[in-house]
Amino acid sequence: MSARVMTVAQDGTGDYRTVQEAVDAVPLSNTCRTVIRLSPGVYKQPVYVPKTKNFITLAGLSPEDTVLTWSNTASKIDHHQGSGQAVAIRVTADRCAFYNCRFLGWQDTLYLHYGKQYLKDCYIEGSVDFIFGNSTALMEHCHIHCKSAGFITAQSRKSSQETTGYVFLRCVITGNGGTSYTYLGRPWGPFGRVVYAYTWMDACIKHVGWHNWDKPENERSACFYEYRCFGPGSCPSKRATWARELVDEEAEQFLKHSFIDPDFQRPWLSQRMALKIPYSA
Repeated sequence: MSARVMTVAQDGTGDYRTVQEAVDAVPLSNTCRTVIRLSPGVYKQPVYVPKTKNFITLAGLSPEDTVLTWSNTASKIDHHQGSGQAVAIRVTADRCAFYNCRFLGWQDTLYLHYGKQYLKDCYIEGSVDFIFGNSTALMEHCHIHCKSAGFITAQSRKSSQETTGYVFLRCVITGNGGTSYTYLGRPWGPFGRVVYAYTWMDACIKHVGWHNWDKPENERSACFYEYRCFGPGSCPSKRATWARELVDEEAEQFLKHSFIDPDFQRPWLSQRMALKIPYSA
């Protein structure tokens, strides 16, 4: 079955004027690949994709020219006025993929809440806990930008039996020009699991690397790992003693797409079944 294509343009030249109108037009329990093409522009609107609307791809020409934005924060203050807590996107879905997208915010930018996600060639910026949640996510060739003091990740795995966690594979971490002001992560859940592999780290990363969220007991359960990272912010000898540098055999499971899906070759990522959202908080 060929894909259904919809177009969105705010000037009325497309099938719909807003992204939400196009999403609303997709039938519940959708079984047909549906591509929603967004004309360049700034779409100032919240967008909700129901869990029963599968096989949707949102596609823009570039993340700089096609922007989804909104002005809500946890305190209901326009986040452009400060560095407030504002989620740019919440992903509570299985097998979502993002290619060449931007996620812009301060605190709690990218909420990888649940399910399995793949992000490639994406740009993610923020300050405090700006990649967080309890999904299983692989971020490959992504650019992580730390705008001010804080924590890159707050992964919330709650038990050692859960297979969730975040892997940053061949990524780049940059800062604002300052040194030693941000952490690689802290455990939102006691068994939080995060791996940085083959990743370049700017001097903005604190030498200690990781934070226990002021709970010493988290040091016994959190799984914070690095593998063959480099750059001025990569300081294995000065890292927190309860975080570890992986050996080759331990790292292998985190360096493959099978980390997020054992059946990777068969279904979704290889076919680019993706939510492609150039998204700004």
